[in-house]
Amino acid sequence: MDLFDDMPLQLPDAELRFEPRFLDATEASDWLARLLLETPWEQPCVQLHGRYHPVPRQVAWYGDPGARYRYSGLTHDPLPWTPLLAEIRARVVEAVGQPLNGVLLNHYRDGQDAMGWHSDDEPELGRNPLVASLNLGGTRRFDLRRKGSGRIEHSLELGHGALLVMSGPTQHYWQHQVARTRTPCAPRLNLTFRWIRR
Repeated sequence: MDLFDDMPLQLPDAELRFEPRFLDATEASDWLARLLLETPWEQPCVQLHGRYHPVPRQVAWYGDPGARYRYSGLTHDPLPWTPLLAEIRARVVEAVGQPLNGVLLNHYRDGQDAMGWHSDDEPELGRNPLVASLNLGGTRRFDLRRKGSGRIEHSLELGHGALLVMSGPTQHYWQHQVARTRTPCAPRLNLTFRWIRR
């Protein structure tokens, strides 16, 4: 399948690959149900302007031994891969053609759970990181904007079983978010696979 068969997405200074039907609905629903049940979800707090606030979603970090991940002032030590997550990782690695040693699971329980504007540009991800984002459950809008701009340049509807891969210089020039919405939406899991440099 051509990378842009389903939705043209050619942004300058970015490498984006979008497969809206990476998984069929049956397999995606099976993985969603099992991950919701098996995952030891946490809701850590981050410090903003001297006050602590719980992040507006639930999270879990899995990875190879030593694949510690630090973002937003939080350091995550990896949980060991479960058989299911090892199976999912193998499928994603096959699709992207490079190894991945960690995955961040985000559980968006409803439309009020969100992710603010950011780039995945932490030092341990290397200069041009590849981030493979697998979506299970409810559809949410994924926005992109140029760094330094307040205007949304492009939006994608990330639905059940969709895979979005960001690589190359994308994180140098672009930010992304999953904004709050008042539109009713089903619970959503987002699995972002990446390679953590030791």
